[in-house]
Amino acid sequence: MAASVAPVLSTYRLQLRGPGGAVRTFDDVERLLGYFDALGISHLYLSPILTAVAGSGHGYDVTDPTTVADDLGGTEGLARLAAAARTRGMGLIVDIVPNHVGVEVPAQNRWWWDVLRHGASSPFAHYFDIDWDFDAGRIVLPVLDSGQDLAALVCDGDTLALGGLVLPIAPGTGAGTPTEVLARQHYRLVDWRSGACGYRRFLTINSLAALRQEDAEVFAVTHREVARWCTEGLVDGLRIDHLDGLADPVGYLRRLRRLVGPEPWIVVEKNLAAGEALDPVLPVAGTTGYDALRLIGGVFVDPAGQSALTESAAPAAVEPISALRRATAAALHNDMDRVLRAVTAATGSGHARLAEALAALLSRIGVYRCDYTPTEPILAQAIVETAAAEPELATALDAIGAAVADGGDAAIRLQQLCVTVVAGAAEARLFHRDPRLVSLNEFGGEPGRFGCTVAEFHAWSGTRVRHHPHAMTTLSTHDTLRGEDVRARIAVLSQLADRWSEAMRSWQERLPCPDPATGLFLWQNIFGIWPADGPVTATLRHRLHAYTRKAIREAGRHTSWHDPDTVFEQAVADWLDAVFDGPIAQELTDLAGIAEPHARSDALAQKLLALTVPGVPDVYQGSEFWEDSLTDPDNRRPVDFAARRAALSALRHPKMRIVHTALQLRWDRPKTFLRGDYRPVWAAGPAAEHVVAFRRGDDVLVAVARWTVRLGQTGWGTTELILPEGQWSDRLTGRSWSGGTAAAELFAELPGVLLERADDMIVGQQGHRRACGWSNTATAQHRDDAGHGPSTLRGDPEDRNRQRPDSLAF
Repeated sequence: MAASVAPVLSTYRLQLRGPGGAVRTFDDVERLLGYFDALGISHLYLSPILTAVAGSGHGYDVTDPTTVADDLGGTEGLARLAAAARTRGMGLIVDIVPNHVGVEVPAQNRWWWDVLRHGASSPFAHYFDIDWDFDAGRIVLPVLDSGQDLAALVCDGDTLALGGLVLPIAPGTGAGTPTEVLARQHYRLVDWRSGACGYRRFLTINSLAALRQEDAEVFAVTHREVARWCTEGLVDGLRIDHLDGLADPVGYLRRLRRLVGPEPWIVVEKNLAAGEALDPVLPVAGTTGYDALRLIGGVFVDPAGQSALTESAAPAAVEPISALRRATAAALHNDMDRVLRAVTAATGSGHARLAEALAALLSRIGVYRCDYTPTEPILAQAIVETAAAEPELATALDAIGAAVADGGDAAIRLQQLCVTVVAGAAEARLFHRDPRLVSLNEFGGEPGRFGCTVAEFHAWSGTRVRHHPHAMTTLSTHDTLRGEDVRARIAVLSQLADRWSEAMRSWQERLPCPDPATGLFLWQNIFGIWPADGPVTATLRHRLHAYTRKAIREAGRHTSWHDPDTVFEQAVADWLDAVFDGPIAQELTDLAGIAEPHARSDALAQKLLALTVPGVPDVYQGSEFWEDSLTDPDNRRPVDFAARRAALSALRHPKMRIVHTALQLRWDRPKTFLRGDYRPVWAAGPAAEHVVAFRRGDDVLVAVARWTVRLGQTGWGTTELILPEGQWSDRLTGRSWSGGTAAAELFAELPGVLLERADDMIVGQQGHRRACGWSNTATAQHRDDAGHGPSTLRGDPEDRNRQRPDSLAF
């Protein structure tokens, strides 16, 4: 296999196993390689490809970590795809799931099946993080809808069957009635709503059982196939799902790095709190980019709207995040009990208020884990603060502190519980309750921070270029709660805060939601994807109904997944239909029409930033076009690649134009983007605050416009950007400037410019990968045949949108 693959310059995330459409298998991906090649992608980034539960829509419910999924094309299909990609100088990145496996269908997971049949004596018993002390050595399985379900239990040969659930019978225990047989098994069946569970899970999802990667055998077996991919040159990098759920994340990554060698690019899914640094000892390129998402989107939030939106959201009375954490912890009876037993075993303390003390302590920890080097002081500080605030818990807190001091089982259990509590309180509760500006309610985000300043953005970028220059940068993922363009539309409300607040008061009076707080939250989400130019389709109606049901259950105010209130849910559904069918629909359309040009301006500008700030940009599938996705599974809908291929050939679509041009510039100037430094550039003049600009290395300068609602009222005036010495050409438009340049001229066509030094431009490009030395003649010829040489790269002047930005017609 050819080895002429580029370093990771960019990625394109593909969700395999989707609900239909163009990409379900490796062969489907191979048929699209020409498009990704022409777009300028260096590496395809695949969702999990190991064998998963039959019919899985995402692949994170792996049932056999030792095999590539047959339904994707198996080992042979992966090899063909890798070889085809390499003929174009492209590579593959694969998402792997070390924390858990899928156990929803026990018969499909041979390890789990064997443990259920043989209990602790199974050779696979130590593979899973099972709580053998919880029920006298039996595994508690939360699989019943109610206790009445057991009446339908039947024996079928050497299995027990309950509806569609099939479970193994231990050897020699199959005589008697189904109830008698069940009583002899190594497992006990309980109501899934009870909170009881005999094994550690992925967060609170019962169908995903955690693996013990800290065990050398488990690590070796579950990573044998991954190691083969790297050894044989099939993949060039790995994305590590849910790193923080592991018992020893640092140790795991060190073992992984030793296994795959120094070359593969590794990024980890990790939510960093604002101000939290990634542990520098981790042998990885960085995170998957939730931190970048917060900062890039944050600079487009106008602080002028904070007061009005805060006042408008006041009736929702959202609980402080600390209170949500405490309530979340208290509700996790099973997980709490396991930590408390570890504390008692370590200290001999049976303090009556241990559970209360643990919940109070967890309420003061705002990071997913506090056992990384940068976050270690947080736990001690939280203990001190909790004891000061609630002195009656001091003795119990002393016991907890003593138990975790040696880093043993109590410490590990506490950290894993912390992940579940912080995620449950923020991603589930807060992010589905806080209605102030819901575009802030996102992975890596903190709704209490109203966007970010340009100074914070530059500081983060400078830190990243020094410490993790090859971390991933993203705006949309398969997990984000709203797509990037939806967040951009909602963020415009910070520029229209008074108008939005007035609309809210009117709509709430004329069409009150069954719960006012729920209504305040839902209105912004409805606005985020409401069409600006006409009718609401049946598909959009269905999507918003599905989103609303999920959002109000996640919020947990009046209904939940554990205890759904169907009467409340129907009332909210009826209210949503009244929004669709009543007079407010036209008012929503009118307001969406006002916001749309500003939303598109911000969407283009933030896309340009994401493609050029320090890091490796990921383009989530389909996001090279306008997109209106909400949370999963909405954000995993099929992508129309035929339309995108046509748009790439024409290069008229403004978002496609920015994505393609920026990716090509990364190919042309890899040193600039892989190793170049980062320096802020400042505008001068009355509208200087409307510009965000920086240099990459000495040969690329990026500038974008923001807060265009106010800008439309004041204009640029004499605002200008002082360009560094030399002539600078915009790769997006072909126009050139030098010295002090008027902002009105820079942003006359698009809300961003991508400038490169004209005196050292790469001229006569014939296949950018060949110019960089990472391709062969076939690759260069393909590029030329596809019609994406120098003329198309800069765009035919006759094809450009010639309207000026005061109309914001991007």
